[in-house]
Amino acid sequence: MEKAKTVVVGMSGGVDSSVAALLLKEQGYNVVGLFMVNWEEEGGACTAEEDYEDVRRVCNKIGIPYFTVNFSKEYRERVFSYFLEEYELGRTPNPDVLCNREIKFGPFKQHALALGADYIATGHYCGILHEGNRHYLLKAADANKDQTYFLNQVTQEQFENVLFPLGKMQKGEVRAIAERYGLSTAKKKDSTGICFIGERNFRNFLKSYLPASPGKIMTCDGKVLGEHIGLMYYTLGQRKGLDIGGQKGDAEGGRWFVIEKDLKNNILYVAHGGEERLYARRCRVSGMNWIPERPQAAEFSCTAKFRYRQGEQPVRVVQSADGKSVTVAADEPQRALTPGQYAVFYDGEKCIGGGVIEEVLG
Repeated sequence: MEKAKTVVVGMSGGVDSSVAALLLKEQGYNVVGLFMVNWEEEGGACTAEEDYEDVRRVCNKIGIPYFTVNFSKEYRERVFSYFLEEYELGRTPNPDVLCNREIKFGPFKQHALALGADYIATGHYCGILHEGNRHYLLKAADANKDQTYFLNQVTQEQFENVLFPLGKMQKGEVRAIAERYGLSTAKKKDSTGICFIGERNFRNFLKSYLPASPGKIMTCDGKVLGEHIGLMYYTLGQRKGLDIGGQKGDAEGGRWFVIEKDLKNNILYVAHGGEERLYARRCRVSGMNWIPERPQAAEFSCTAKFRYRQGEQPVRVVQSADGKSVTVAADEPQRALTPGQYAVFYDGEKCIGGGVIEEVLG
């Protein structure tokens, strides 16, 4: 009789990874739960202790062994340092994308293989197709939960021997299975935001790591409306938290919103009324990771997302000579294309890669 294959499941203490582990055990795999600690801080904001208790309860209920591994050093060096650097540059980074490439499918996978794993699995909502040494990332059946956007930087080597048990499931089905089996995570609220910030005020958190540099809030015609608390705290299109209400013309113009950050002169530019200046069709994207490989055509059409919750947009992509960067032209103007965020590309059901938005070209 053939020995059962071993799958190490990344257990977060949430319902998705809990059900992923349960399904794999039911499919006959030898399942091991592995809980990652990625953030340590005096009086830390992460819910690691509570999450580990849920992992312990779930693994005991399912009847699988579980272990803990600490990647907080790697996380600080590979993810958090980048997060701070990007904010210092006035950009808006997405640490969840980097966490997948630099931790979950990096040191975590290596640790799992060292434990004797044949495969690793996570509770991500996406699918994967292995064809020899080519690995295709597929969209989830549940379009509302699809997480391919966050996996756009995972490499071919990293996708090898990876399973995504929830790819063909709806979120409601996952919760129903957890309830049916009496898992403690069945009704646990989905985690949102960034782990290391938790429930804390984002500005206060950032202020403890980066010195704020206040400056002027101005209109494009040079009128000073107030003072910002530091360019890093604002994003393009932002309306809340500007603290410049009561200006003459507010009534007919509507609420103020951010249209530009001038790092050189430390000025935050705002406007009200129509949002035309927030829209652009073209941008330059760098650091391309192609899945499973770089497209042969120097220029091609596909769809793209410029932020996670956005619907796919028809675009035309022109590759640089080395394929490491692209120029993207959307069919329709896009609101608040944001440097530091990711542009992620799709061909039907396949996610074919992505990169960082470097520059908005108009």
